[in-house]
Amino acid sequence: MTTAVLALEDGTFFKGISIGTIGNSIGEVVFNTAMTGYQEILTDPSYHKQIVTLTYPHIGNTGTNNEDYESRQSFAAGLVIREASILSSSWRNQANFRDFLIKENIVAIADIDTRRLTNHIRTVGSLAGCITTDTNDFDHAISKAKEFTGLNGLDLAKEVSTKESYELKTKLNNQANNNLTIVAYDFGIKKNILNILSKYGCNVIIVPAETKPEEALSMKPDGIFLSNGPGDPEPCIYAIESIKEYLNKKIPIFGICLGHQLLAIASGAKTVKMKFGHHGANHPVKDLSTGNVLITSQNHGFTIDENSIPSNVKITHRSLFDNSIQGIELNDSTAYGFQGHPEASPGPHDVSHLFTKFIELMKNA
Repeated sequence: MTTAVLALEDGTFFKGISIGTIGNSIGEVVFNTAMTGYQEILTDPSYHKQIVTLTYPHIGNTGTNNEDYESRQSFAAGLVIREASILSSSWRNQANFRDFLIKENIVAIADIDTRRLTNHIRTVGSLAGCITTDTNDFDHAISKAKEFTGLNGLDLAKEVSTKESYELKTKLNNQANNNLTIVAYDFGIKKNILNILSKYGCNVIIVPAETKPEEALSMKPDGIFLSNGPGDPEPCIYAIESIKEYLNKKIPIFGICLGHQLLAIASGAKTVKMKFGHHGANHPVKDLSTGNVLITSQNHGFTIDENSIPSNVKITHRSLFDNSIQGIELNDSTAYGFQGHPEASPGPHDVSHLFTKFIELMKNA
C-alpha cells in the first residue's frame, strides 16, 4: 500500500493510505454527509476545486458504472474517506471503486479519522488542504495547502461549462409533449437535471455559461434555466448581466444552487461565504408558505446575504439547520430559485414539484 497524507493549511495533518492516483492535489476541504452516491458526488461539477470528505465510513461497496456520471468527468479535487470497500457488489457494477478513482485521475486517501476531520472543519470552518503521496516532508505538504487561497473571488462556472451549445430532445410522445423549449445555462449542470426537464416534455438547449442574451433569445425559449455550479457567484458578471436582461423581458426563470444565487444578485442582493457550507442529502428545509418540512440534497459554500434582500424578493424557503435562505421568488417577475438540488440523484425527491412549477410558469407566460 502507498502511504498518503492529508495536510491542512492550519498545520493539521492526517496519515493514511492512497487509494487513487499517485501525486498530490490541493483544494478546499469540505465534508458531505450523504450515505450513498459517491460516484454522483465526484462527478458533480459543483465540487470543482474541492477535496470532498465523506462522513459515511464505508465507501465503494456498490462499485461504479457508466450511467451514474453527473457530467462528462470527475471534477472533485480529491477524496477523503474512512475505509474503502474491498469488494463491489451490485448488479449495476461495471468497475470497482479504486479503478474508477485511478481512471478519473482522483487523488484519494483512506484509513483516516474522518469524524475528527469533520469536527475540525465544523469548528474552524472550511480549510485549504493538500492530499499527497509524497509523505517525506509534512511541512512541504502544509505549504502546498497554503498555496490554495480559497474559493472567494473565483469564477469557476466558465471553467466547467460546456464549450459549445447542444440540444436534448424530449423523449415523450407528441400527446404528452409540452412543446416547451428551455435554454439551460451550464454553470456546471448535472445530467439528471437535464433528464428531468426532458421527462417533463421539454426540449432543452444547453448553452455555455458566457452565452449572450441575444444568442439565447434567438432560440425562442419559453423559459431560462440557471444551473448549479462551483465557485463564488459574484465574479460571474457575464451571467448576472444576462439574467438582468431576462428579468426585464419577464421570461420565466428557474435557478438552482449557483443559479439561485446568481438570480438573487441580479435582483439586487449579495452573497456571502459560509463557514463550512451545506453538503449532503439529508438537509431539512421549511417551505414558508405551507409550513411543510422538505428533506433536500445540498451542495453549496455560498449563500444569499440576509441583510441585502431587496423589497421585490420574497424568501420562500429556509434551512432548519442554520436558518439560511433556501428559496426566493421575485414579486415583479416570473422568476424563482432554490438553493438545494431538487433533482437529487441520489437523494430525496421532496422538492421535485419545483420543476412542475417551472412548467406551469412557462405554459402561462
